[in-house]
Amino acid sequence: MKYQPFEAGHFFHIYNRGNNKEHIFLEQDNYIYFLSLVKKYLVTIGDVYSYCLLPNHFHILFRFKKNEKLPTTIKEGKHKLYQPISNMLNAYTKAINKSNNRRGSLFQEHLKRIKITDESYLKNLIIYINTNPSHHQIANYETYAYSSYLSLISEKTSLLKRKEVIEYFDDKDNFKSVLASRRMDTEGMEDIVLE
Repeated sequence: MKYQPFEAGHFFHIYNRGNNKEHIFLEQDNYIYFLSLVKKYLVTIGDVYSYCLLPNHFHILFRFKKNEKLPTTIKEGKHKLYQPISNMLNAYTKAINKSNNRRGSLFQEHLKRIKITDESYLKNLIIYINTNPSHHQIANYETYAYSSYLSLISEKTSLLKRKEVIEYFDDKDNFKSVLASRRMDTEGMEDIVLE
């Protein structure tokens, strides 16, 4: 798979899993810490639309800020846009390694990413990410604590782009209905390979 360079102003699906399909989240605090790193590293360079953290992998639907809105310390270019994501994953790996007396890489070799240019694909990806716990038979997505679904249907303050996500589905009731029926067009979703 050829890796697409990150581009300012564009949506990307970023995802990865543990080396040798091993768990990357070993206890509840790990999920919480990972989300704190998302806030620390990613929210400064873009917006999170959806996410799902499962025991051995994660998905994040992310949109980079436009060039003029990026922090002045971030210079345009694929390497520099990648740096905060790399810093986030490295910080998480170091914390897991230290707390579990392990060494080496936690994640597969390369972070996977797909540039999203089609609204239909984007909507299907929102469905896919938010129903992922059910897809993998880990938990019911409607009650799973480590995905964006509960925050997206909530009224509580959130850093997620809740309003924008819901608008893709017209309103909150339709969003819930579409996810409940898991009506998604799977064409093009074959790029999401974590087997």
